[in-house]
Amino acid sequence: MSLKKIRKNIDLIDHRILTLLNDRAKLSLEVKKFKPGASHEIYVPHREAEILNSLGRKNRGPFPAGSLKSVYREIFSASRALQAPLRIAYWGPEGSFTHLAAQEHFGSSVKFVNSRTISDIFEEIDSGRSDFGVVPIENSTEGAVNYTLDMFVDSPLSICAEIYLKIAHNLLSNESSIKKIKKLFTGLQPLAQSRKWVEEYLPSSEIIEVSTTAEAARLAAKTKGGAAIANTLAAEIYGLGILARNIGDISNNITRFMVIGKRTAERTGSDKTSVLCSIKDKVGALYTMLMPFKKNRINLTSIESRPSRKKAWEYYFFIDMQGHREDKSVKKALAELSDECQYFKILGSYPAEKY
Repeated sequence: MSLKKIRKNIDLIDHRILTLLNDRAKLSLEVKKFKPGASHEIYVPHREAEILNSLGRKNRGPFPAGSLKSVYREIFSASRALQAPLRIAYWGPEGSFTHLAAQEHFGSSVKFVNSRTISDIFEEIDSGRSDFGVVPIENSTEGAVNYTLDMFVDSPLSICAEIYLKIAHNLLSNESSIKKIKKLFTGLQPLAQSRKWVEEYLPSSEIIEVSTTAEAARLAAKTKGGAAIANTLAAEIYGLGILARNIGDISNNITRFMVIGKRTAERTGSDKTSVLCSIKDKVGALYTMLMPFKKNRINLTSIESRPSRKKAWEYYFFIDMQGHREDKSVKKALAELSDECQYFKILGSYPAEKY
C-alpha cells in the first residue's frame, strides 16, 4: 500500500472516530437526565473504572494500554464537562505533583483550584466551593503523609478514588546547558531523592531550598543561571526547558494520592476499602484487631498508626484492605473489628488503581 493510500485511510478512520465521539457525547447528555443535578454526582469513579478495565481486557494492540487510558481520561473529562462543570481542589501552587496527579486523573476539562494547605482542600469540599479534592497519602520511599491521615479523623468526607503517580524529577531551566547553572532551587524531598545526580553534575551550584517543586520552578524561571528540580507540568506552566530528565536516584518512586469528596464509589469487583480506628487499651489488643481480617481472609495492603493527640500513648490506626465494604467477607470483618474499637470509621471504598 502506498503512503498516500495509508494516509487517506487514516483520514477516513479519524472522521469515523470524530463521529463516534460526538455520538458518545450525545449519550452523555442523555445520562445527565438521570442524575440529580449536583455537580458532584457527575463524577462516577466506579463507572469510569469499569470502562477502563473492560477496554484494557479487550485491547489486543498495537495501541499501547497506557495511551488508551490517557485517551479515555480526556473523553471522560469532556463528557463530564458537558453535563456540569467540576471544581477540583489540589495541594500546592500550579505545577505541583498533586496538581499533576489531579490533571492525570480528571483530565483537562475541569476547573483546578490550588490550595495552600491540605486542610484547605478539605474545607474547599466541605463548604461546597469545590466538588472533589486530591491529597497525597503516601510515598513509596518517604512513607505516609501524616498530615493527610490526621485530617480524616474529624472530617466527614469520603475517599472515592486513588491515584498512583510515578514521581519523575527533572532539571528545569531557561539556560541552554547544565554548565551554566549557578543556583538550584529545590524542595527538601526532591533534593534528597536526587542527591547523587546533583552531587555529580552540579557540585558547585548554590542550593536554595524552597517549599514546593512548583515554587522552585517559578523562581528558576526568573533567575539568570537558575534551575529547579520539578516535574514536566511545572516546565510547561513556567515556560522552562528540560535540561535533564529522570534525575532521581530511585527509579521506582511512586506517590499515592486520594480523591476525596461527599460521595462514595460502588463495587467494581476490584476495589479497596480504607478504615480508621482506635483500639481498646488491653493485653493483645493489636492481635485482636487483626484477627477479623485473618478469619475472613481479607488481605491488608497498608497499616499506619498515628498518635491520637487526645491522650498519651493512644493511637489511631489507618488500615487499607482489598475488597469493597459491601463484599460479604469485608462487611463481616469490619463488623467484628468495630466491636473491638473505641473509635471506628469507614473512610470509603473505591476502585483499586493499577500501577
